[in-house]
Amino acid sequence: MADAGTMRVDRFLWWARLAGTRSAAQAIAEKGTLRIDGRRIERSSACVRVGCVIAFPLYGKVRVVRVEQLPSRRGPPAEGRACYQDLSVAANVSQEAPYD
Repeated sequence: MADAGTMRVDRFLWWARLAGTRSAAQAIAEKGTLRIDGRRIERSSACVRVGCVIAFPLYGKVRVVRVEQLPSRRGPPAEGRACYQDLSVAANVSQEAPYD
């Protein structure tokens, strides 16, 4: 059983609104392409805690997020975004061309 400072990865993905449904979050975790702190995960019951880095493919792109806080519910999207920091390359790259 998980302690108070951890949460199942499928529940985190769903509550943080990184996945649309709990079933979709479980599928992401069980596909074997999700990594927590660099370790390959194949089960949706794997635990995450504050500070963990989660990487997984979603819609043809690789999402990399750092858990900033564990959500207490599945609230509005802004509340979900506050639970993680997006470390994905696409999120950190400016939309303007770097070389003009």
